[in-house]
Amino acid sequence: MMGGNDQQAYDRGTSLFSPDGRIYQVEYAREAVSRGAPSVGVRTTDGVVFVAMSRPSSSLMEAESIEKLHKLDDHVGTASAGHVADARQLIDLARRQSQGNRLRYGEPVGVETLTKFVTDHIQENTQRGGTRPYGAALLIGGIDDGEPRLFAADPSGTPNEWKATVIGGGRQDIQGHLEAEWTDDLSLSDGIELAIAALAAHDDEFEPSDLAVATVTEADGFRTVPVEEVETAFEAVGLAADDETDADETDADDETDADETDADDETDADDDGSDADADE
Repeated sequence: MMGGNDQQAYDRGTSLFSPDGRIYQVEYAREAVSRGAPSVGVRTTDGVVFVAMSRPSSSLMEAESIEKLHKLDDHVGTASAGHVADARQLIDLARRQSQGNRLRYGEPVGVETLTKFVTDHIQENTQRGGTRPYGAALLIGGIDDGEPRLFAADPSGTPNEWKATVIGGGRQDIQGHLEAEWTDDLSLSDGIELAIAALAAHDDEFEPSDLAVATVTEADGFRTVPVEEVETAFEAVGLAADDETDADETDADDETDADETDADDETDADDDGSDADADE
């Protein structure tokens, strides 16, 4: 069994395996991702859906300043989780590669090709001295030759293709819902509703304004979904029912208060009449 000093040495090394085959810094980077707000990706028949939790941490924070979804090119986008600054470096790298591919070859870069370019860069930081792993994960999705593709890239630099997946916090609950409900005939709107419902499986105390939603299709390319459409999907999932119930209860309470006020007024009027009779 390793002593404390030996353990600490492997713990600090970014390019050393421990005797049991682990790279601790990569595991810590994954832990940093798991502490971030979740982002969900869903592949549908029409394209790829991204839904990310982007709830402000303070009422004084501008919600628009929280960037979780990004356009990489007309046909490909990404969602991030983990350390925002690390994610932005990877996003800028992917954008430069996308632009370079168009300039060099006159055609859009493949989604898988772009993903592997980014993950190769991520992997280099797990075996080179003087660096640390990126504390961020990405979902990269888009259209390849008319077909939707969705990939995930984690801090180890491993690219995996998915039908639907999540990065960030609440993975067990959210992924479990996706695995139970995903089908291969989902439409784009169905994909948005599935992603929202999956997020609600972990935490249902959020509003449509707390979500960032985007889609990538062959017809429209990368498109940010407006909040009105998110609200429609929200209601379709059934998450707005509580708000409606609260509104109904409020209306009922108002009516009850009004009835009680009318009854009190009538009672006061009867009392005044009785006093008048007594005076006569």
